[in-house]
Amino acid sequence: MARAHTAEATHTDGDGRGPSGFFSRRSGGGLRGLLGRGGGGMWRRGLVLAALVVLLALVFMLHSKIPNSIGNLGSLWETFLPWGGLLIVVLLALAALRRSATALVALLLPILVWVNLFGGLLTDKAKAGEGDLTVVTHNVNAENSNPSGTARDIAGTGADVVALEEVSGRQSGVYTKALAAKYPYHKLTGTVGLWSKYPMDDVRTVDIKMGWPRAMRATVDTPKGEVAVYVAHLPSVRVKFRAGFTAGQRDDSADALGDAIARDKTGKVVLLGDLNGTMNDRALAPITSQMRSAQGAAGSGFGFTWPASFPMARIDQIMVKGVEPVSARTLSATGSDHLPIAASLKLTD
Repeated sequence: MARAHTAEATHTDGDGRGPSGFFSRRSGGGLRGLLGRGGGGMWRRGLVLAALVVLLALVFMLHSKIPNSIGNLGSLWETFLPWGGLLIVVLLALAALRRSATALVALLLPILVWVNLFGGLLTDKAKAGEGDLTVVTHNVNAENSNPSGTARDIAGTGADVVALEEVSGRQSGVYTKALAAKYPYHKLTGTVGLWSKYPMDDVRTVDIKMGWPRAMRATVDTPKGEVAVYVAHLPSVRVKFRAGFTAGQRDDSADALGDAIARDKTGKVVLLGDLNGTMNDRALAPITSQMRSAQGAAGSGFGFTWPASFPMARIDQIMVKGVEPVSARTLSATGSDHLPIAASLKLTD
């Protein structure tokens, strides 16, 4: 009797009326069940998957509304926002595997939103002609094992003005000596420095609320007039399991730097530096709301700068106010974990 009862139970499951049969026939089982209904035509399959597609489109469109109150989640998403496009590829593959027409059609929404956000970066926006001032900025990395080689690479760019960040005390002499021949005017403040072919005055430290100098300002007297040049290295950010995206100190420094730039009376302003944030990060709004990105205005591609071995974000920036970018580009790797960037700027109307 016991064996007969077991066989009957097995038969019931296999007939689709027991728990196992219900899962395999009604929900599809495994990944198939997760992605949508197993039965029906191609328009009824993958309804859950289609919902995920719509959700992705919403987090693209409403990225600025994602709260920072929990681990600065909004800033973390905005830092790597372009890479969200990979999620579209994954969902496309799943929709094709699921043969879900509903999910495939729904994918048009996040694709259109992504293209609207970043499609303009994929074209070359460099303008015809030459600029009046070429600038370069580079986080040279305090642990750089070849500072002299990095200095030679930077000097070889032919830039008129060079900004360096994360210059350690033991390596500062190397950079000063290597750049002296081409840049007779220079000032090193804390771990940031500015080297120029043209005279500089009104050189001063900018307080970005860190307790030690990591930002400075100078007026550079170019042949086309005076330009206020800021150099800044904002505090680093970290992604921690319990604390989330720890960017509080960076955000406070961004507020202070943005305030200093807003109060500057010079008509032409250039900001060079490692801001440890992208143009999409709403935490940098005190700066980005009043300045233009040279890469965004006159570059080609995303211009990712970090990490140098596999760049995933553009946290090194050249921004301008009252100045027209002519071209912008990312330069070849040096001994640093960041890539240097350059821009050609037009100072006259």
